[in-house]
Amino acid sequence: MKNNLFKHACCAALLLLAACGGPPGGREQGFLHLGNGSEPESLDPHLTTGVPEYNIISALMEGLIREDPVTLDAQPGVAESWDISEDGLTYTFTFREDARWSNGDPVTADDFVYSFRRILSPELGAEYAYMLYILKNAEAYHNGALEEPEALGVRAPDARTLVITLENPAPYFLKMLNHHSFYPVHPPTVEAHGGPHDRGNTWARPEHYVGNGPFLLETWQLNHRIRLVRNPQYWNADQVRLDGIVFHPVEDQQTEERMFRDGRLHMTAGVPLARIERYRRENSPVFVSHPYLATYYYLINTDKPPFDDVRVRRALAMAIDREAITERVLRAGEVPAFWFTPPDTGGFTSNQALEENVEEARRLLAEAGYPGGEGFPRFELLYNTLEAHRQIAQVVQQMWRENLGIDCELVNQEWQVYMATRREMNFDVARAGWAGDFADPHNFLDLHMSTSGNNHTNWSDPEYDRLIREATGVTDDAERHALYDQAEAILLRDMPLIPVYWYTKTYLLEPAVRGLHPNILARRDYTAIWLEEE
Repeated sequence: MKNNLFKHACCAALLLLAACGGPPGGREQGFLHLGNGSEPESLDPHLTTGVPEYNIISALMEGLIREDPVTLDAQPGVAESWDISEDGLTYTFTFREDARWSNGDPVTADDFVYSFRRILSPELGAEYAYMLYILKNAEAYHNGALEEPEALGVRAPDARTLVITLENPAPYFLKMLNHHSFYPVHPPTVEAHGGPHDRGNTWARPEHYVGNGPFLLETWQLNHRIRLVRNPQYWNADQVRLDGIVFHPVEDQQTEERMFRDGRLHMTAGVPLARIERYRRENSPVFVSHPYLATYYYLINTDKPPFDDVRVRRALAMAIDREAITERVLRAGEVPAFWFTPPDTGGFTSNQALEENVEEARRLLAEAGYPGGEGFPRFELLYNTLEAHRQIAQVVQQMWRENLGIDCELVNQEWQVYMATRREMNFDVARAGWAGDFADPHNFLDLHMSTSGNNHTNWSDPEYDRLIREATGVTDDAERHALYDQAEAILLRDMPLIPVYWYTKTYLLEPAVRGLHPNILARRDYTAIWLEEE
C-alpha cells in the first residue's frame, strides 16, 4: 500500500508539473537544450575555428547574409539586398534600417569595415584570416606587406552601404559570408575591453558580450552549460519562437545519450558507436542520419623525423584499411576516403585516389630505412576526447603494428588543450576533421596552402599554392575543377595528411523539435526552430 500511495503521489505531482507547463528532465519551457560535444575555446567569431564554437556563435551573431535552412542559398541578413558588378568583382550591400546590436546601437557598414580589418590584422593572429584573402589586398595586409587598411577592398560610403571589392571573381563568395570569420564585432565593446588586436580581450564574456544575432549570451558556466536568451533588439525578433537555447558541453557520448533519454536534452551532438546499429535496426524515430560535407583525417607533422620522409607518410596512409573502419567500427553509413575533398562538393569529384596496398607500404618503409619497422621510433597519435576517436585510433594503431611493424602511443586531450597542441605543432600524428564552411572544393583545398592559418602540418608546396590561387580567379567550373584535381594529386603525392573517411552526421532528436532541417553543412537556423508543447 505504501508503494501504491507513493506511486499515486508521484503521478499527482507529475500531473501538477505538467499542468504548470513544466517540461521533462528539468528543462525550461521554451528553451532548446542541445548537446555541444565540447567546451568552446572562445565565442569571439574572429578567434575560433571549430564546429562547437560555430554552433553557438551563429545564434549570437549575424553576417551580411543568412542561409535558407533547406537549400543553403543566400538570404538577406544584416544586408537586405545586394548588387554584383558585371565583372563579378564588386559587391554592394544595402543594410536594413532595423539591424541593431543587442545594446540598441545600429549595425553599420563601418562595423563591418572595422571587423574585417581586425581579423586581417597581423597582430591578432587569427587562424581564419586567410578566409578573407578573397578581398582585394587582404593577403598583403595580413602579411604586413601593406600597412594601409584603407587599401583593403572594403569601404563604407555611408552607414547603410558596404562595398566589397574582390581580388578575383569568385562564384562562391556569397556562400562564404555566413561563416563566422565574416561576422561583425561591436567596435566600442571590443575597444573597451582590450582593443582589436588583443587575443586576451574579455569582450566575449557574458557580462560584456554584445551581439547582433537572434539570441543573447546570458551565462557561461564552464564545463556545464551556456545559456542564451532571446534578443529583443534583433531585427526579426518577432519571428523567433524559442525563448532561449542551452548548450551542454558533454564530450562523453554515453553520458550525452543518457541525458537525452532522461529528457535533459532535445538533441545530441552525436551517438555512441555501440548504439548506432540498434537505433538503425529499430528504425528509431529519434535517430537522425544524413550526409555531412566533412572529412575525417590524420595530420602529419612533416617537420619531425621520420615523418619528414614522404615514403614514411605514404606507407602510413597505404597501410590503413578504411572499409574496415567504416563497416566494423562506425557503421553509420560513412564512406572510406581515398582523397581529401568529399565527392560532389559543389559539383566537384576528384579523379585522384589513394591506393591501399600493404605490400607497397612495407616496401616504402624499408626503402626509407625501416625494413619490417625495425628501428622506427615509437611515436604519438593524438586525438581529442571522444569515444569514436579513441576506437578509430586503436584500430589504426593495430593496423600499423600488424602491417608495418611500427608502434604508436595513443594520446588523448580535451578539446581546448588538443587545439592548442595542434596550433603549436607539438605532435607527431594527430586526428583532425574538416567540415565544410561552404559547399565548394575551394573551402577544402585552400586549407592546405602555405598561407592557411589552419594548415597544421608544416607542409607547403609552391605548385599547390599556385594551383589554388589560379583556381580562385577562374569562373568556369570545369576549368576550375581541373585545377583542384591537380591539387588533390599533389596532396596524395606528398601525403601531409591521411584521409580516412567522409562523414555521415548522426544524432538523436526529439520529435518535439520542429523547423530543424538536415543539410550537408549541418547548419541550424535558430530563427526557424520551435518546440511543440511539451
